[in-house]
Amino acid sequence: MSSLAQALPEDGAFLPAHYLSLLIVDDERWIRESCKEVAENMGFKVFTADTAATAAKQLESHTIDVVLLDIKLPGPDGLELLLKIKQQQPETEVIMITGHATVDSVLTAMKSGAYDYLRKPFNIEELKLLLERVTEHMRFSLENRITREHLKNNPGYGGIVGRSPEMEKLYRIIAKVASSRHPVLVQGESGTGKEMVARAIHFTGPFRDKPFIPVDCGSLVPTLIESELFGYVKGAFTDAIRPKEGLLSIANGGTLFLDEIGEMPVDLQAKLLRALQEKEIRPVGSTKPTPIDVRIIAATSRDLEIAIHQGSFRRDLYFRLNVVSLRLPPVRERKEDIRLLVDHFLERLSRSTGARRSISTEAMKLMLAYDWPGNVRELENCLERAAALSSGHVLNICDLPPQIQNSSLQSISVSTTASRHRIVPLADMEKQAILAALNQLNGDKLMTAKLLGIGKTTLYRKLKEYGITDRWGVSTVEEAPRNG
Repeated sequence: MSSLAQALPEDGAFLPAHYLSLLIVDDERWIRESCKEVAENMGFKVFTADTAATAAKQLESHTIDVVLLDIKLPGPDGLELLLKIKQQQPETEVIMITGHATVDSVLTAMKSGAYDYLRKPFNIEELKLLLERVTEHMRFSLENRITREHLKNNPGYGGIVGRSPEMEKLYRIIAKVASSRHPVLVQGESGTGKEMVARAIHFTGPFRDKPFIPVDCGSLVPTLIESELFGYVKGAFTDAIRPKEGLLSIANGGTLFLDEIGEMPVDLQAKLLRALQEKEIRPVGSTKPTPIDVRIIAATSRDLEIAIHQGSFRRDLYFRLNVVSLRLPPVRERKEDIRLLVDHFLERLSRSTGARRSISTEAMKLMLAYDWPGNVRELENCLERAAALSSGHVLNICDLPPQIQNSSLQSISVSTTASRHRIVPLADMEKQAILAALNQLNGDKLMTAKLLGIGKTTLYRKLKEYGITDRWGVSTVEEAPRNG
């Protein structure tokens, strides 16, 4: 495993370049020192070697992410060392350096697994640009490897948790579209897991080894989205001191995930549509088209048909993206999955904290009764918060957020005041409150008493007083305590 992979946190967040190690192999001291200075200023941890034998020892002693390797070396040459590196450490990226580049030597190096090559003499900007490119490439590659492992080791289809009929239907559609290259539009409320579905489509399909590049259209500054997607050439604008590869180009052969596509400016929608139709892009400031082969998966929490009528989304782009449409059900429509989701997130918390976590029966009943307007994201946040506040390993009602603790009482209040326009006897309101609580809590009398703020003995007395028949098959009169 590379040093970058060892340092990456569990959530897969990208890290700065100082987690990358670089080995410079060249028999000319001034080249080694010059490259070392540039790389260290960029944040790399740098090692150097003047021969292939010395480099081999460095590779055995240290975890190396990137190698700058001269083709011509005393003794075994760079091409021999390249083959050895790719056999023993295939994840290490190698950039060849040559002052005598021939077509044959360059082709041999690239076929043997070299990432790219630098021709001597090269300047600092060329070296920096190439190191930036290989760093970005390694980060995307690493995220893809981690995501594949995550999807492999998690319950549900492709890492998505759920066994409700709605989710089973979703899995069948994902399985069908994963093997194709058709555009997919994923629709669902915020927090339902649209990016997870996009990742499942990509990483369970035949192009899983190609890049998966997520873009949050809602968080990017409108003036920067174009250069992020299409890239730009040197001199395209004042700050363009070097060219930048766009995400559509980086994702070539793989998948570009456009999250919250409904937030994309209308003028950029037209450029994206043209790129998808023509299968080529023009970086900002360039007149030369670059061919692309990218699968687009778009997601939105907005109703795009309404956005079309309002003029904020292009109809032609909508039809281009909506070849296959997936709808993610909100948690309130698949409440049978809540227990699975709770178990999944508690298991993850247990692994990350080293402390086994579980949830009490009473707290789970409240979780099942709550509507989860923030969906899976809110549920995960709720459990993380409860775990942080809990004084023990079992999460109880008092550890849950106030809105969940109060949700049952609020629904009872709504049901008992639905006829506020007419005067209702207090006894009738009390009876309706008890019935509503019992119905919502599936007959759990202890929980009903707690939520209503009365003692268990008082509850049994009220049940007997109002003649409430227990529809769960237990006689409330017979259950009542003898001293009640």
